[in-house]
Amino acid sequence: MKIPAFTLPAPIALIGARLPQLPPTLALVAGLNLALDRILPRDTLEPLTGKRLLLKLTDAGFALRFTFTPRGFRPLLDTRQPDLTISATTRDYLALALREEDPDTLFFSRRLLMEGETDLGLLVKNTLDAVDWEALTARLPLLRQG
Repeated sequence: MKIPAFTLPAPIALIGARLPQLPPTLALVAGLNLALDRILPRDTLEPLTGKRLLLKLTDAGFALRFTFTPRGFRPLLDTRQPDLTISATTRDYLALALREEDPDTLFFSRRLLMEGETDLGLLVKNTLDAVDWEALTARLPLLRQG
């Protein structure tokens, strides 16, 4: 499935930034926890333990703050400085998830920005590269082509 190029209209980001960020953060950590040990190896993610992560959807106005603990991913409810910030548009995150683009291509074209601890950014990028997305989409009928 090829997603057409799009950017959400600018007013969406203004609205999104004013909305409570907890509901989309809870959805994110729920998805990450479902993937944990299935496609995201817990031992590989261990260096993220206790680190403050911020995922920004620049065109939607969302700033999703979360952390990784021994029990899995958890939302963060404060605005202290994150250890790693990852920023991209909604379309670019979808392109990553569907393997239409790889993290290196998005990073070097400045469509995926990582700020903060470099080693954490590399860990996240390498983990995304290592995910067997074909095996995942084979399990999800809605994402299968054909």
